Amino acid sequence: MNADPVYLDITLRLFASLGIGALIGLERTYHGRPAGFRTHALVCLSTSLLMLVTFYEDRWFPGTAQGRLVLDPTRMAQGIMTGIGFLGAGTIMKEGLSVRGLTTAASLWITAAIGILVGIGFFFPAILSTVLTLGTLSVFRWLETRIPAQFYAQLTLRFPSQAAMPEPDLRRLLKEYGFSASQPSYRLDPDADFFEYCMIIRSSHADRAREFADVLGKLDAVKEFRIEPMGD
Repeated sequence: MNADPVYLDITLRLFASLGIGALIGLERTYHGRPAGFRTHALVCLSTSLLMLVTFYEDRWFPGTAQGRLVLDPTRMAQGIMTGIGFLGAGTIMKEGLSVRGLTTAASLWITAAIGILVGIGFFFPAILSTVLTLGTLSVFRWLETRIPAQFYAQLTLRFPSQAAMPEPDLRRLLKEYGFSASQPSYRLDPDADFFEYCMIIRSSHADRAREFADVLGKLDAVKEFRIEPMGD
């Protein structure tokens, strides 16, 4: 018995959207951005899933194929996804420079999309996308922890006003521990008697941050420092 070519086409489209979203998310994960591997994969999969509702309308409501009825299911879908967007926004939290909850918001988004397909009786893509979503949330989590990624953090350093470490010396110290620095800013507060460096540091090894913190803690000239990771 030959497989229905429409089902093969649906399978190809869903796998393609998942792969493309994951590929884009891979680049974001590597650069330490909050919306990364799984988030991009889920968002791309969910939007592809919703487009199947319109593209294969005749499969879940045969009357449209015979010209007896014209439907616009996207109007209801738009209202649902707008509401889910507000719900998803409530799960996203910003903690300092880190953003959390993006993958949860994306999972709510695709769950709503799957619910729409179940509601209209388009069961094949609904079941297939459920399997793909569960795989993304579990298998991709395992992959995400093993993907090489850049570590980004905001470094804030305070020295006594008259004993601030020269910037070239600070950059040499950062380089010694595998960090590069960008976007530096400077602050001088005569009343509180401190000079402050604030910059974004980057490394291929997140564990170096602890080693660098230990070194800064032993420097007598350092009045205060903070290394605040950026990302999810």
